[in-house]
Amino acid sequence: QLQLVESGGGLVQPGGSLRLSCAASGFPLDYYTIGWFRQAPGQEREGVSCMDRNADNTDYADSVKGRFTISRDNAKNTVYLQMRSLKPEDTAVYYCAADLQLVCDSVARRFGEFWTDWGQGTQVTVSS
Repeated sequence: QLQLVESGGGLVQPGGSLRLSCAASGFPLDYYTIGWFRQAPGQEREGVSCMDRNADNTDYADSVKGRFTISRDNAKNTVYLQMRSLKPEDTAVYYCAADLQLVCDSVARRFGEFWTDWGQGTQVTVSS
């Protein structure tokens, strides 16, 4: 069974940057489409980004486009989310997800219900 562990969250000032990591174990990550989701207190889960297994297709939520970048290092079995120009509204618990069947597109990116494997989440707080 694929296991995912996120890290890299923390407290950052508005305008700052963070890089989240998601380390996979159990199976080679290069078989999986990967995604990042987030959930703020009292709000619904939001799909942030996804990337196909070949890294040839990505999708981003409008709220993060141009500021966040998803990437993967299959040799390290790790997924990354580089976050720049962070805003207070980016504050949330961030989760990585993976799925063997999905293709990354705006539908897959938006709906967490389609994804099979999840990490436990890492807190990101953007505040001065």
